[in-house]
Amino acid sequence: MTDAVWSLTLCLLALAALLVLHRRLPAASWWLVGFPFVALRVLVTYRATMDACGLTVPASPVRRATARLVGREAAPVPPRRSLPWPTGSGLVLRLRMAAGQAPEDFMASADRLRHAWAVHAVHIRPTKPGRLELRLIGWDVLASVRRPGRWQKGGGLLSLPLALRDDGRWHVRDFRTVPHELILGATQSGKSVYLRNLVRGLAPQPVVLVGIDCKWGVELAPFAPRLSALADTPDRANELLDALLEEMEARFRLIGLASAGPDAVLTSDVWGLPEKVRPVPVVVVVDEVAELFLAANKDDEKRRDAMVTKIIRIAQLGRAAAIYLEVCGQRFGSELGKGATMLRAQLTGRVCHRVNDESSANMALADISPEAVLAATAIPAERPGVAILGDSSGGWSRARSPHVTLAEVAAVCRATSALVPELPRLEAFRPGAVVESAGPASGSAVVPTARPVTE
Repeated sequence: MTDAVWSLTLCLLALAALLVLHRRLPAASWWLVGFPFVALRVLVTYRATMDACGLTVPASPVRRATARLVGREAAPVPPRRSLPWPTGSGLVLRLRMAAGQAPEDFMASADRLRHAWAVHAVHIRPTKPGRLELRLIGWDVLASVRRPGRWQKGGGLLSLPLALRDDGRWHVRDFRTVPHELILGATQSGKSVYLRNLVRGLAPQPVVLVGIDCKWGVELAPFAPRLSALADTPDRANELLDALLEEMEARFRLIGLASAGPDAVLTSDVWGLPEKVRPVPVVVVVDEVAELFLAANKDDEKRRDAMVTKIIRIAQLGRAAAIYLEVCGQRFGSELGKGATMLRAQLTGRVCHRVNDESSANMALADISPEAVLAATAIPAERPGVAILGDSSGGWSRARSPHVTLAEVAAVCRATSALVPELPRLEAFRPGAVVESAGPASGSAVVPTARPVTE
């Protein structure tokens, strides 16, 4: 009896340890327990599951004739598969579709496959004609997202991971592939966290960071040590956009000069120029785009029209000059005024967090996929940081940014302040004062402390 009690106690302790491991370290739990069980279940039930989901085809005439010779009936044939290959968040199966099958057939059965194999999610992606990749996710990877410890394959200048997608892969923001992006999200939706991850990733790179924050700089002022320019009012933003247009025109003239003469370099953008004369890339972050559109009187309307025209010109022509836009906002719709829809059309990347109205989700994602709009409006408020990522190809996915505090990003900006590139046209807009990290006592005013530009 004592041995039985001890055995039961050990089993209960082992079960408790597995439950704690699954809650605290789901990846370790997956490698130790989840993957072997799920892989075995997939291998054992593959044929029956495919048949139940209607993903099989009738046997070939040769196989039917062979079966009749032995007095049997040829069973339907499932798609040919590879062995389950483990990943950090699940496993991957590669399928070869049978004649007459299409990827849409498998996508329509993704939820049935998820329940049949008892996994958190099943993502299906065509890899080449006739072949599919089934990615099974073992647990909710968006429940707790951590920043990757090391850079992944394919990283480099202007390329950084910003959010973990629900299929276990990282969303990589590559400015050279997707030059401009629109980021929408209501208050406490995680939009600011996404922006912090962006600044944190760009700060150590040789990139000019420009901020336009017409809310008196409350969002971007903590990053001032790393910013080459910061505009915190609409008037300053208008002047800063003028300087950016001058810089863009100068870069186009440089490209034209490089294409003439005996040592001509045939290129249509700055990336084709020799490295010694290539201008440094510029990333412009507009924190609240609606502030650029609002107007209270006729003078404000003239300034608004001018600013919107300038930012649209940068969006249309900036890619070739290595000037990129990150446009953020809580609310973005056609009712903002003239130029809103035109600006939206130039912003290829779309990131939509939880929004307070459906029209903002439509503005961000309706031209990509109606299903993406529905997914954006279904984001729960208790999961800040979850967003719908879309692109011009029509694809979209659910993702979540790793949490990072404002103090952490501000510390990175202070540590990389010596890396601020020199750009004479923006020198007049360089933040000359930053708020000390240790503020005064409660109730007193915060006094900015002067800081040398070269620091």
